[in-house]
Amino acid sequence: MMIELYAVEVFGYHGATDAEEREGQTFLIDVSLWPRQEPAGDDIDQTIDYREVAACVREVSDRRRVRLLETLASSLADELVERFTLQRVRVRVRKPHVVLDPPAEYSAVTVERP
Repeated sequence: MMIELYAVEVFGYHGATDAEEREGQTFLIDVSLWPRQEPAGDDIDQTIDYREVAACVREVSDRRRVRLLETLASSLADELVERFTLQRVRVRVRKPHVVLDPPAEYSAVTVERP
């Protein structure tokens, strides 16, 4: 079983340039979680509540500013492993308003933890 949250939207002051740190921007976070065991019944207390996962994503992003998407993705993956009983986690951080020449739809970094 895998639980997914796709495109969790957070606003953060992350980035390698002064303008990114000063003005901030939107980041989209995709999270895939593999719980250690499946719920025994139809009870939210027996599984991972994705509302708590979304709150964790916001907390980690808000906690500190980072320059690299790699750092943000790693921090998110580490925190999710710490808070939830997981067999595996995958976190992808997307930056949809990346400014490149030639243009790109987004830049992204994906991190996995066993």
